[in-house]
Amino acid sequence: MCVAVPGKLVQMDGGRGKADIRGNILPVELGVVKAKIGDYILIHAGCAINVLRKSEADEINELFDLIDEYGK
Repeated sequence: MCVAVPGKLVQMDGGRGKADIRGNILPVELGVVKAKIGDYILIHAGCAINVLRKSEADEINELFDLIDEYGK
């Protein structure tokens, strides 16, 4: 199963950037979205696929926290 995750765009260099995803800084392709540093983006397979509101990113992260807690 594939899952998209939210991240905060922290660096950009042309069509590539780096996003903070749950405390991990990872590379991301930005060719599909018009994002700027500080935006929350939805990332799937290393590609940003949508720009999110912070509240949407927070809601998705809360769901991941619940899944983590359930697995303990």
